[in-house]
Amino acid sequence: MKKVLFIIGSLRKKSFNRQLANEVEKIISTKAEIKYLEYADLPYMNQDIEFPTPEAVTRVRKEIQDSDGIWIFTPEYNYNIPGVLKNLLDWMSRPLIANDWNSGTAIKDKFVTISGVGGKNCTQNVREHLYNLLNAMQTKVIDEKGIGLAVSGEAFATDEANFSEADIEKIKKQAESFLSKI
Repeated sequence: MKKVLFIIGSLRKKSFNRQLANEVEKIISTKAEIKYLEYADLPYMNQDIEFPTPEAVTRVRKEIQDSDGIWIFTPEYNYNIPGVLKNLLDWMSRPLIANDWNSGTAIKDKFVTISGVGGKNCTQNVREHLYNLLNAMQTKVIDEKGIGLAVSGEAFATDEANFSEADIEKIKKQAESFLSKI
């Protein structure tokens, strides 16, 4: 069974993107082994502490390396990538061996797909930024910029993302495409 690592771009417990990941897990749990990456303990990327590699970075790299595919679920913060997610990706873009760019990175050549839940913009900007960044990091991005979903204004007041049948159908198609390629 394929191993899919879910990365949530928000650390908020009731994140709409975590709620979407939970829906995707229901859809693909019989077809793939799902694991959620916990990375709140990562230090800020800083070359002064890069080697020896901090334990949290080593743990996260191993989880990424052990996966067959990565699904990123992310909100859009100020039209861009949330800081915690960018920090994670910055760490993952670094070489595994000090000053040896031929040693590769933990994320290079990994299959990745992107989904985002947000307001009426449907996370368009963050998905575009992620697409460009992931390509620069030499990952294999599936379905280009992925899909974005909008939640109602009421959702922001209740912390409940109610996904429509049309939303779920989009996610099912994305899941099918992603799983067929990993």
